Amino acid sequence: MHEELRVAAYAVCVRDDQVLLARWVAGDGTKRWTLPGGGMDHGEDPYDTVVREVEEETGHTVEPVSLLGVDSVRRSYPRRLGARADFHGLRVVYEARITGGTLRNEVGGSTDMAAWHPLDAVEDLERVELVDVGLRLWRERPRTGHLFRAERPTSG
Repeated sequence: MHEELRVAAYAVCVRDDQVLLARWVAGDGTKRWTLPGGGMDHGEDPYDTVVREVEEETGHTVEPVSLLGVDSVRRSYPRRLGARADFHGLRVVYEARITGGTLRNEVGGSTDMAAWHPLDAVEDLERVELVDVGLRLWRERPRTGHLFRAERPTSG
């Protein structure tokens, strides 16, 4: 089995009881809302990654103000020629404050739309699990920055 590790940084941006989300487009065309952010470039600091990715995906510039936590996810999926991949995603989640820019959609990236959503409407969105994880980290602020597996959200 081929092992894959992806380290990424994401932002929870909340203002006026709304959260900033980006709509991710999967390889099969499925679209689901996610936290703005993405993969680190080699040698890049996660702080710089989240600033760069939020701007790319939403048009907003941000200042990370707090490290909320680190989430780890592991999945297996098929690869070419019948092989399987053992994927491990390490997701660094920050709280970030909007400092400028104008909301816009990403062009030519992994997301196709950016929007502010009322916090009380998030549960009705088609979303990835990371949205629930990030909002839970933001609300609860666990001392360790970690949500234990039994306590992790299961929706989305």
